[in-house]
Amino acid sequence: MWNERYSQAEYVYGKNPNDFLVEVVQQIPRGRVLCLADGEGRNGVYLAQQGCQVTAVDASPIGLEKARKLAAERSVAIKTIVADLAEFPIQPDAWDAIVSIFCHLPPTIRAHVHRQVVTGLRSGGVFVLEAYTPRQLAFKTGGPPTADLTMELATLQQELKGLEFNHAVELERDIQKGLFHRGRSAVVQVVAVKA
Repeated sequence: MWNERYSQAEYVYGKNPNDFLVEVVQQIPRGRVLCLADGEGRNGVYLAQQGCQVTAVDASPIGLEKARKLAAERSVAIKTIVADLAEFPIQPDAWDAIVSIFCHLPPTIRAHVHRQVVTGLRSGGVFVLEAYTPRQLAFKTGGPPTADLTMELATLQQELKGLEFNHAVELERDIQKGLFHRGRSAVVQVVAVKA
């Protein structure tokens, strides 16, 4: 599905970074940053422009090829890894920050990835997440087709035990990003730190 979506010349979610990521970027350490499901690279490339050493992981080689092109266009470098997040090992104590922007996974895989996020962050490391909540299904302005692929704050607080939440909200906001995120949206946002 993702290879097919990313195969067109256009960047399907645009080339500009996620608005929430831009809002909180000053809280992200300028060290090693892992971007989960980074697709065509708009967020990873932005973080590289801010001085981070970015590793972008995605299941789509076509998406990551476009990410490398975007990085070259913006005169930065990112490392890319083609991997299924169900099988991708997040090394313990390896990352200064981990970023998850609209990374929607089945619940058991998501819980597994989030446990690895907690162990993968170094002390003082920051986790940034924005995702759609179940209420998004009523808006029909983007996101996953079923509620089980969405996220709620209470679930995230359980899955990310071990992190201290500096910002944790569910809210509605307008999202205009490329072809597939367009209009009023119901999201959950998290900025959490490992002590």
